[in-house]
Amino acid sequence: MMKTTKKRHIGIVFKSVFGIILLLTVFSLIVSTIGYNGFTEALLKQYSDDAFHTADIAVTCLDTDKMDAYAQSGGETKEYLEAWNKMQSLCNSSGVTFIYVIRPDLTDYGHITFLFSTINENSGYTRYKFGYVRETTNDEYREKYRKLYEGKSERELEVRDKGYIETAPHITAMIPLKDDFGKTTAILCVQRQMENLVSVRNTYINKVLAVLITVAVLVVIVQSFYLHTVLLKPVKKVMKEADRFAKKNSLPELRLADSVKNKDEIGVLAASIDNMEEKIIKYVDDLTKITAEKERISTELSLAEKIQSSMLPNKFPAFPERSEFDIFASMTPAKEVGGDFYDFFLADNDHLCLVAADVSGKGVPAALFMMATKIIISNYAKMGKTPSDILTAANSAICANNHEDMFVTVWLGILEISTGKLTAANAGHEFPVLMQPNEKFTLFKDKHGLVLGGMDGLKYKQYDIQLAPGSKLFLYTDGVPEATNIDNQLFGTDRMITALNQDTSASPEQLLKNVKNAVDSFVKDAEQFDDLTMLCLEYKGV
Repeated sequence: MMKTTKKRHIGIVFKSVFGIILLLTVFSLIVSTIGYNGFTEALLKQYSDDAFHTADIAVTCLDTDKMDAYAQSGGETKEYLEAWNKMQSLCNSSGVTFIYVIRPDLTDYGHITFLFSTINENSGYTRYKFGYVRETTNDEYREKYRKLYEGKSERELEVRDKGYIETAPHITAMIPLKDDFGKTTAILCVQRQMENLVSVRNTYINKVLAVLITVAVLVVIVQSFYLHTVLLKPVKKVMKEADRFAKKNSLPELRLADSVKNKDEIGVLAASIDNMEEKIIKYVDDLTKITAEKERISTELSLAEKIQSSMLPNKFPAFPERSEFDIFASMTPAKEVGGDFYDFFLADNDHLCLVAADVSGKGVPAALFMMATKIIISNYAKMGKTPSDILTAANSAICANNHEDMFVTVWLGILEISTGKLTAANAGHEFPVLMQPNEKFTLFKDKHGLVLGGMDGLKYKQYDIQLAPGSKLFLYTDGVPEATNIDNQLFGTDRMITALNQDTSASPEQLLKNVKNAVDSFVKDAEQFDDLTMLCLEYKGV
């Protein structure tokens, strides 16, 4: 006997919290990196400024016109020793590690000779003796010596904290020593270790990470509680009741509106489902008892149609106070109630969410499924999620309680009103139609994902469209191109686009009328077999 394994269900709360943790982790890494680099640059600048300040003071300990005399003194003349003692005292009091004066070999700058070399008495290092000759450390030093001697630079800084170095990480500030004629006679160098810089920098990073981790934990706890209480529990109750009613076709012991206390769209959905269940039960009873009362049946379905219609935005102009865009939409069900729906709302003051969707099937089951899907998508959109995240989360919520194996195609876009940037994702829906300024309407063949409810665990991709002032976007369901005449011919997307291009300067409302008139002229007396839903947006710009 073949053993079947039950697929493990991963809840919305877990997925949402995991996503938040991932985002916070990325954010923490970015903040830490920026803070690390910025703090390092600030401290390094302070260290270099202090080193150059010490170098400027050290110059006053020397007579730059007597560098040849210092070089020939053997390091034992009174004048040389006086200068050396001053530099040694400055080295100890300033906190630097080395102060030294060198003369490079001017042929190729490959060797340097030490004229003065002082070392901080607390450093633990050994100074170079007078006249000590050594190879130039590397090509960087050789190039810096050349710039200083040839007058191409008045100061150079070398930072050594990577690779092989003879001492601990340090910086070396270098300035040229010039005689009264402006000729460079030697180079004075001040070296300072960076132990304090590293220590202070690490302390700063540890504090930043501690704060970010604390904030992340608090956000995860609050978000988990919020999602579970405000969204997941009531949505599960709504889906469970819809599934129970579909199987038993009877009223529940406790009304859904009494169980779901939400004051938002979920609460409205619960009350609508209660109302629809009562009306459907009443309709079935009337049909069983009085089969002749067809008018009563029509009244019940008309009420269901009104309930469904009330769930869709139907007041136009929809946003009379907003001059940046114009929008119009319509839905003509094939039966009294249908599975198509559209939606549009402001997620915030600068983001307009657009939705066009088509539920599998027709009639009351499709209408119930439609309303549940609409509320789920609306709630996720108002949480500030991206189109791809909204469809991903909505698919998980639908698959969690989709015992009837229904599905829905969805095109979802979020318009950033201030810039005209439209970010969209497509879950198996029809291609949108786009018109840029001074152009014609054409199909925008975006990339499709699988329908919502088709498979759990899917992740949907999104894309961007830049709308310029005067751009128009047309969304529709398959009821438009698949409208059929008595000869069983389809209306098709070509006729639809021709109808749109009949008057590209028309308002969104008129454009929808042009398409509807074209469909009616083509179909004529043939019966409408599918819901016909259209939405048009005109972007006017800020």
